[in-house]
Amino acid sequence: MNNINFLVGKKTFKKKLLKPYDKEICSFLETFSSELNKVKNLNLYPDIKTLSFFCRAKNIEKFKKNFFKNNIDLRSGLGLVFHITPSNVPINFAYSLIFGLLTGNSNIIKVPSQNFVQIKIICDAINKVLKKGFNNIKKMIQIVRYQDNDEFTKIASLNCDVRIIWGGDNTIKKIRSFEINPRAFDLSFADRYSLSIINTQKLISLKSFEARRLAEKFYNDTYLVDQNACSSPHLIIWFGENNQIVKDKFWLNLSNVVDKKYDLTDDMSMDKYTKFCKEAFSNKLGSFKKYKNNVYTLNLRDIKKDIDLLRGNYGFFYQINSKNLKFLNKVINKKVQTLTYYGFQKKFFQKFFNNNLLEGIDRVVPIGQALNLDLVWDGYDLNKTLTRIIDIR
Repeated sequence: MNNINFLVGKKTFKKKLLKPYDKEICSFLETFSSELNKVKNLNLYPDIKTLSFFCRAKNIEKFKKNFFKNNIDLRSGLGLVFHITPSNVPINFAYSLIFGLLTGNSNIIKVPSQNFVQIKIICDAINKVLKKGFNNIKKMIQIVRYQDNDEFTKIASLNCDVRIIWGGDNTIKKIRSFEINPRAFDLSFADRYSLSIINTQKLISLKSFEARRLAEKFYNDTYLVDQNACSSPHLIIWFGENNQIVKDKFWLNLSNVVDKKYDLTDDMSMDKYTKFCKEAFSNKLGSFKKYKNNVYTLNLRDIKKDIDLLRGNYGFFYQINSKNLKFLNKVINKKVQTLTYYGFQKKFFQKFFNNNLLEGIDRVVPIGQALNLDLVWDGYDLNKTLTRIIDIR
């Protein structure tokens, strides 16, 4: 237990099971949502505002209804879930915890070693809520921070019933080297890649305030996490006619939003510019453009199989024009997770995916919802995956 910082919960931890969507769990999350809304300068943390909105009673009730509507079997939580959360997304751990709680499980959550302010805010809110009661929930949450302590990882792995691993391929390989008990299993959310598609024809008719709002939504999908989230788009597909005026207007609106909200440090600027220079002189690429110093775009002549290697940070985007999506059949691989969109009806994608069975793309959501985690993630239904059926005949 050396060098372990217990942010929530005690050193001694015994798992407690509740029924999925137990009344106490739902009440805890509702109170937690209210506590987050009291955070000073909450508008500075839109990711925490989104988390609070996610935990509101109405939303949890919707998940609960879907769970019991779609599950006629008697179900129970699996026991203890050990969450290893990603190092570069400060708020992911909270959603992972919520998934574990809603399905009735106890949870040990390893948060990033970096001192993100969002982690402190969320853990402080959880501790405040637990002081109001929720005795069962107290036994179901242990949030820890540590670095280079394989002994704790080994102990938690041996005692858990499920190990949820968020991270890159190397992280997953390392964690998998630690033994788990024979009945336990790993649920891995590996590094993924995401893209966005925008209908240029629909952008033409947008009013000024609508165009600005779209830019703000795109900002939330990307800059809030420096494009590090697996669901943040790196590639923009402009669908329809190649209208440069429309594209420029979109990027300029985004640049104005970034000016007001984003803190682009010197180090970030240098990293982005260095990558920009390397890519700009590559024979694989077409023209490039800068919108001030906060938005860089590189036009692609075509896309090869290694689409997931087209990655940017801090406002670095690849883009390509296309009048149809048939080329996706050749370039989409299992690493591609989320497709965000603007200017399409759901039935457009329903028809496309029905006629084209791609290896990748597990989520298709409107621009602005890329970071919204749900109980269906990476193609897994967590309601089912984190519970077991009790078969009574």
